[in-house]
Amino acid sequence: MPSLPSRFRRLDGILADLPMDDPMLLSELDGYLTAIALCPAPPPPALWMPPIWDGAAGEAVPFDDATDARLFGEMVMARYREIQRDLDRAKLQPIFDIDERNGEVMWEIWIDGFAFGMEQQPERWDGAAGDDGAAVAELRTLIDVARDASDLDGEAINALCDVAPVRIVELLGRLHGAPSAVVAEVPAAKVGRNDPCPCGSGRKSKKCCAVG
Repeated sequence: MPSLPSRFRRLDGILADLPMDDPMLLSELDGYLTAIALCPAPPPPALWMPPIWDGAAGEAVPFDDATDARLFGEMVMARYREIQRDLDRAKLQPIFDIDERNGEVMWEIWIDGFAFGMEQQPERWDGAAGDDGAAVAELRTLIDVARDASDLDGEAINALCDVAPVRIVELLGRLHGAPSAVVAEVPAAKVGRNDPCPCGSGRKSKKCCAVG
């Protein structure tokens, strides 16, 4: 997979600098923005952007420096518009984290952000019917798997995990009305030292498996 472009690395760094206890990871933000972009009538940025930093509607980015706040908003909007264009062209490229130890795609972080985006516009998802309803149901199944809330047995969960990165792109293409969506190669976001450790300990990578 290709390395993460510099613009995404910059955005990842700004996210980590947000003055909050548990800022979004880049992959999580990407899933969140994708859910917003899939709404037939997306809400204005003043409504969907503040939840990124756990703020209320209309609340400004919590940076002391106005330049930092403006840069962050511009970068988030640039990625949001890029997602919209990629959906229109059926060439969506989600930013999935990659486990450096084994090369596995950590799609769970992305879909957790997607689920958070769904919560911002529940009527878009709860009212889905027909093919859209089936796609939403499958995405909810993946969300449950990612959150260890699934009733499926271990074999079924493992089978879903094996195909989840590709299947997510296919499902999003169906929801956007692009049944022939091309599953494009996705940018790889390696796990940084300040990210949650892939081992599931709940500690930051730099204080866990990345030590030494």
